[in-house]
Amino acid sequence: RQGSELAGWASGRWTYEGIDLNHNFADLNTALWDAEDNDLVPHQFPNHYIPIPEYYTFANATVAPETRAVIAWMQRYPFVLGANLHGGELVVTYPFDMARSYWKAREVTPTPDDGVFRWLATVYATANLAMASAPRRRCHYDDFARLGNVINGADWHTVAGSMNDFSYLHTNCFEITVELSCDKFPHASELPEEWENNRESLLLFMEQGVVRDSDTGQGIPNAIIAVDGINHDVRT
Repeated sequence: RQGSELAGWASGRWTYEGIDLNHNFADLNTALWDAEDNDLVPHQFPNHYIPIPEYYTFANATVAPETRAVIAWMQRYPFVLGANLHGGELVVTYPFDMARSYWKAREVTPTPDDGVFRWLATVYATANLAMASAPRRRCHYDDFARLGNVINGADWHTVAGSMNDFSYLHTNCFEITVELSCDKFPHASELPEEWENNRESLLLFMEQGVVRDSDTGQGIPNAIIAVDGINHDVRT
């Protein structure tokens, strides 16, 4: 009733209990970066499959039941790729979402797999009909078109405990955030157009995430992949 673009970015963001589900995950970034600063990675502190800190598991921790359920789901199924879909802007963001400098509101903070993440974000953005439209207007203030409609999450606005950062550090899931429409709450009549804008992007994105044996073409389970120069191993 407020209008799709006039509702404000915060409308619908928090649960009834006041929790922002997308930023309700354990902050694993700080533990990793502290370990890196003390030269503990990867010999004494892992560079992947980082464990959840004990405080986060306490019954009185501010963790929504929805968040706990999603974490259990992620642990049960070893996803390779993930995307969480948002509204209110046209841009694809990729980890890290938390700036490494604690005092900075925004700072480019790449993961060791920055090239892969930028590729995944670009695959989605370039196939999205609304993002790829040459004459498209800005949604709000940021001109993401000049950046190819992709941006490092921490370079937009830093947040701790994002689903993207948690997915990357606790599991092996490479996850991005897709702000898929200027309209945060599009009307029902607009949904077919929104679907067409994103259909090919979703299909292309899903096709990026399979590790295969070069001889047989079959998927390879439970393999740890270590790449020279990238301080983040991946388990298939």
